[in-house]
Amino acid sequence: MLCASVRCALSFQFRRSSSPASLPFAHNLSLLRHLSSAPLPLAAMASNHPKDEAYLDKVIPKRIQLFESMKARQLAHLQSLSADPIKITLPDGTVKEGKKWVTSPFDVAREISKSLAANALISQVNGVLWDMARPLEADCELKLFTFDSDEGRDTFWHSSAHILGESLEQEYGCKLCIGPCTTRGEVNFPDCFCGVYLVNVPSFRLVLTISDDIVNELLPMLHYNFPFVLTCIVFPTTFQIKIINDLPADKTITVYRCGPLVDLCRGPHIPNTSFVKAFACLKASSAYWRGNKDRESLQRVYGISYPDKKRLQEYITQLEEAKKYDHRLVGAKQELFFCHPLSPGSWFFLPHGARIYNKLMDFIRSQYRERGYQEVLSPNMYNMQLWETSGHAANYKDNMFVFEVEKQEFGLKPMNCPGHCLMFQHRVRSYRELPLRLADFGVLHRNKASGALTGLTRVRRFQQDDAHIFCRESQIKEEVRGVLDFVKYVYNIFGFTFDLKLSTRPEKYLGELATWEKAEAALAEALDESGNPWEIDEGDGAFYGPKIDISVSDALNRKFQCATLQLDFQLPARFELYYSAEDEAKRETPVMIHRAVLGSVERMFAILLEHYKGKWPFWLSPRQAIVCPVSEKSQPYALMVQDQIFKAGYYVDVDTTDRKIQKKVREAQLAQYNYILVVGEDEAKTGEVSVRVRDRADHSVQSIESLLRLFEEEVAAFH
Repeated sequence: MLCASVRCALSFQFRRSSSPASLPFAHNLSLLRHLSSAPLPLAAMASNHPKDEAYLDKVIPKRIQLFESMKARQLAHLQSLSADPIKITLPDGTVKEGKKWVTSPFDVAREISKSLAANALISQVNGVLWDMARPLEADCELKLFTFDSDEGRDTFWHSSAHILGESLEQEYGCKLCIGPCTTRGEVNFPDCFCGVYLVNVPSFRLVLTISDDIVNELLPMLHYNFPFVLTCIVFPTTFQIKIINDLPADKTITVYRCGPLVDLCRGPHIPNTSFVKAFACLKASSAYWRGNKDRESLQRVYGISYPDKKRLQEYITQLEEAKKYDHRLVGAKQELFFCHPLSPGSWFFLPHGARIYNKLMDFIRSQYRERGYQEVLSPNMYNMQLWETSGHAANYKDNMFVFEVEKQEFGLKPMNCPGHCLMFQHRVRSYRELPLRLADFGVLHRNKASGALTGLTRVRRFQQDDAHIFCRESQIKEEVRGVLDFVKYVYNIFGFTFDLKLSTRPEKYLGELATWEKAEAALAEALDESGNPWEIDEGDGAFYGPKIDISVSDALNRKFQCATLQLDFQLPARFELYYSAEDEAKRETPVMIHRAVLGSVERMFAILLEHYKGKWPFWLSPRQAIVCPVSEKSQPYALMVQDQIFKAGYYVDVDTTDRKIQKKVREAQLAQYNYILVVGEDEAKTGEVSVRVRDRADHSVQSIESLLRLFEEEVAAFH
């Protein structure tokens, strides 16, 4: 599997005549549990499906022989190299002695402690992920990661994909294709082509049984570099040849072996299969080769793995919880939004959904005023000349909606940054105007494939709290610190925790080295001063500037990347932006900072809906209060109470149905009203209301004035 990243998933694909359609989520999770634990009769364990035995008999021995031949050759070469002494620096500053081409990260881990050696999954050498058994090549800085780190988990799930791929190949004779990536925590196993067989939920147990056997064999995961020509011989399938041919002919290709499975992969991997103690298959779906609906129809199975069954069970329980509060289900139940096939990927927000959507934007707008941002409006469509200048025409056109107007090509904007460059450019700017912070809630369109659309999280039409800061190099630190404070303020109100990573200069980059170093130092200082822990992701910055990756964790302990903080040295140069310096004859180019806090408002809406489990906090709620009259006689007073609360600026309804009061209260609770106000003849006489608060058993009697003060305090406190 030539995986696109270490967060690769295992999806295996089989040729089918039908179009891709996802099977139910293991039909249901209780069935998933049963299939993962119940033993199968021996008869059921036998193959009852087509299998290309001739292909396996021909390919497996040949590729193992070639792999072992290359392994022997490269080991002999390593032994011929001089084992000079090297110094290995650990994160705490400790320096260990080692030998070049001999000492491995595993050797260092074993010297530190038996426990670390038994649990370390992957290492990082001078910022590059490195197999535990791979010899070190020079003096270096070394980090060791267990499953408790992102690096360890990502590698663990990547390796799990290979184990499942091996079991699929053994049992079904699948031709492995490519393992696409999914969100962290869910593995989708490598795309495979396997004739006419359809993998479904009853097949999962057999797949897992074979995988367990592979784990119990403690198979090492070994890698060696193959020359281009030899790789073509090792991997003769049409799919793998196509993958190889996309690579430069002079490229050395990394190949991994796990038992009989020898496959293309950039790695890295865990030391051996014994670390993977618990598997579960989650669902099956179809896919097309390379996402092209005109190509072969294949099948994909999604699953998850953990180092022990306890953590796997916790994950399955978490999935049950997440499924229960899926934003698409809760949103429909609360009548917040819907999607129509006549406009796929573009959602309709109903009145109650629009209340939340607008409140989120109003919340950010209120902070713009306090934080020195100026809101602007920009066009939705531009002549393609703009996108040629920005570079999007060359690199992003397939993701744009492009059309012709009066024989000229136009495109709907997928982002606001080029338009904001035109705003900066439209007149001469002075250093006195900097930093210039332009904010824009403009509608954006991105041409995503229909199969990639998922609820509010993957859409074609969306808005985001987009802003671009034009500043001087000397102002970078202060501006970044301001953005981080903004993010912290908003996410604390939402109840999110978040992680920060500084992504630094990649091998290929635009601009001067000195500028990059100054910018990275400024970002690091701003991160230090933010008071939040952060990590460095060496070499993962964009080619046009370093960035800070901000990922949030919700109440279900899932991670999402919403906020953006990206420095850009490229666009100002492409648009020839400049401002006059203190010496008016001198022109300088500004630095551009791309920044969003919510990110896509649609996506944040979905995340918050699931995070709150449909129970919106009062300040954000579309149903803040409902007045429930005890009888028809109390309705005039109920309507008067509603009117007073409405005029005070809150969302309030009144239940004038002829249902009994107990039924009215229960319906209001199910609809997630924050406050249920019961009024009868006694309340009408005293000018009060009986107040019930959502999720609280007690109730109190208050005057309307007292209730409105309580509402004001709720909004002020952002509960």
